[in-house]
Amino acid sequence: MIISERIFSYIHEKGMTQKEFSKLTGISQSTISDWKTKKTNPAADKIMCICEVLHVSPQELLTGSEQDYILVNKNSKEYTLIENYERFDEENRLRLLSYTKGLDTNK
Repeated sequence: MIISERIFSYIHEKGMTQKEFSKLTGISQSTISDWKTKKTNPAADKIMCICEVLHVSPQELLTGSEQDYILVNKNSKEYTLIENYERFDEENRLRLLSYTKGLDTNK
C-alpha cells in the first residue's frame, strides 16, 4: 500500500471527509484528489501535518507499521522529562518509574 492509500484509509477510519482533511491540513483539495486519482504521494514537507491531523506517527503513515510512538514537542514539559530520564543512571531511572507508578490514579 502506498502512502496516499494509507492516508485515505485513515481519513475513512476517522469518519472525516476529504474537504475536512483539506481544511485541517491546509492542503488543497485538488492536491488531495491528485493523490487518489494519479496515485501520487504527498510532498515530504506535508507529512508531519498529515500525521498530526490523522493522529498517527510518521512511522505508521510511511510504513504501515503500528508500533507505539508518541510525538513530543521539544519545548514541552514531557520532552524535558524524557531528557532528564535519559541522563539518569539505571538506579535513578527505576526510582523515577516507581514514583510515576505511585502517582498513577488510573490503577
